[in-house]
Amino acid sequence: MRDHVFEAGSRVHITSYCPFRGLRGTVQAVDTIAHLAGTHCFYLVHLEGAQIKEPVWFEHQEVELVAAERGQADFWSGTHQAYAAAERRL
Repeated sequence: MRDHVFEAGSRVHITSYCPFRGLRGTVQAVDTIAHLAGTHCFYLVHLEGAQIKEPVWFEHQEVELVAAERGQADFWSGTHQAYAAAERRL
């Protein structure tokens, strides 16, 4: 399982090879199951642009955080690296 579990309200992109591939949605609920092989995480996602109006369950490897939110989380890290590189050039 990935290191970071998305929270309810997170915007995700569906990456699995299914009829919903490429759609975006919002995580409504998160469910984790622990067993001998590790922990599995499932997301209940309300899809945008799909004919089905009910939220759909996806496994953790079938969704990715939308780039805009991922970029916000990494903004200060990237900004710091940019300034450090500019200072080295001076």
